[in-house]
Amino acid sequence: MSNSYKYIDPDYTYTDPKTGLLRNIQNITDPDVLLFVESGAVTKRLQELYENPIKIKGIESLFEIHKQLFQDIYA
Repeated sequence: MSNSYKYIDPDYTYTDPKTGLLRNIQNITDPDVLLFVESGAVTKRLQELYENPIKIKGIESLFEIHKQLFQDIYA
């Protein structure tokens, strides 16, 4: 896995202190597995957005798209 994801989270609110990965609803701690699962889940949700697009009306619409894409991985 690429080292491109480095999070600044000194209190470990959003990241796992052992792995440095974002905490996820599936409790995945292996970075390669997380990348694989996240990619598959986001691809599925991206297809749903393609079929039922969300109209951009402002910043809230972008948050809605983000939630749609990552709902299977992150809370």
